[in-house]
Amino acid sequence: MVNNSGAFTEAQVISRLREIFATSDPRVEVGIGDDAAVVAGTDKRQVMTTDMAVEGVHFRTDWSSAFEIGRKVTAANAADVLAMGATPDYLLVAVALSGREEIKWIEELARGIKFEADLAGLQVIGGDLSRSEKIVISMSAIGHCHSPISRSGAKVGDGIYLSSLTGWSAAGLAILESDFKPETKLQALAVSEYKAPTIDYGFSAIGATSMCDVSDSLIEQAEQVARASGVQFSFDQKKISESPEFTELKSVAHDLDQNVWQFIFTGGEDHVLLATGKNLPGIQIGEVAQGAGLINIPESVEKHSWKHFN
Repeated sequence: MVNNSGAFTEAQVISRLREIFATSDPRVEVGIGDDAAVVAGTDKRQVMTTDMAVEGVHFRTDWSSAFEIGRKVTAANAADVLAMGATPDYLLVAVALSGREEIKWIEELARGIKFEADLAGLQVIGGDLSRSEKIVISMSAIGHCHSPISRSGAKVGDGIYLSSLTGWSAAGLAILESDFKPETKLQALAVSEYKAPTIDYGFSAIGATSMCDVSDSLIEQAEQVARASGVQFSFDQKKISESPEFTELKSVAHDLDQNVWQFIFTGGEDHVLLATGKNLPGIQIGEVAQGAGLINIPESVEKHSWKHFN
């Protein structure tokens, strides 16, 4: 039983998690509750990633519900697997709690993780619990593919594509930071995209020569892909502005008296897929050219983006 102070035991939490993340997947031979998970082998290449979210840095409990936080952190890990052209399979979740949380809050966090994991095709098969002054959520996602898509394969003549438009999460953050009360559906959409971003799980990577997840910002990730591939990225503002999403995001930026291009190029945490290739789905935003770095960035964009360490 949970006492009136909201205290809980590790055994209670593990018991609830075992119920929430119960799976009938025959590949999972040993799941939550043992020292480690056991999964049946595969002849495909495994793709593995890990990510950490810290209270006050990646999420705030006064802005987001436990369910939204669970979704957001899970989405970030799933997007990293997708960015390699892989199919998500398994998720390991380690959480450090302050001990002040109600068991209901922990259950909602788990349900948020489960909700997003189901969208991604991930099975939560284990993890760890600890105590900390702040809530810390660390996840390791595992997927599989035949041929991984790295950041180093962009070729001169390729188109540059986004699975959907970046900038929505940044617009949502701007609303939350300014205490601006969402008054329209588009403003509410921006806030929801910050709290729990929509991942393009149906994006087809067939034909992509390079790909990455836009977690920090478009300007940052594009620079990384261009550098890894030894090419130049030339953006096309006209192509970007022809996207229906651009008109919608521009409306939100206007309401906030903000620059829509700043949101698109320097906003982070959209977890949109950035890819190069020919005739890919999504929004074409430019072309790969000979040279180095990035060109044709809108002049109004201040070329800085959020970083963990300056």
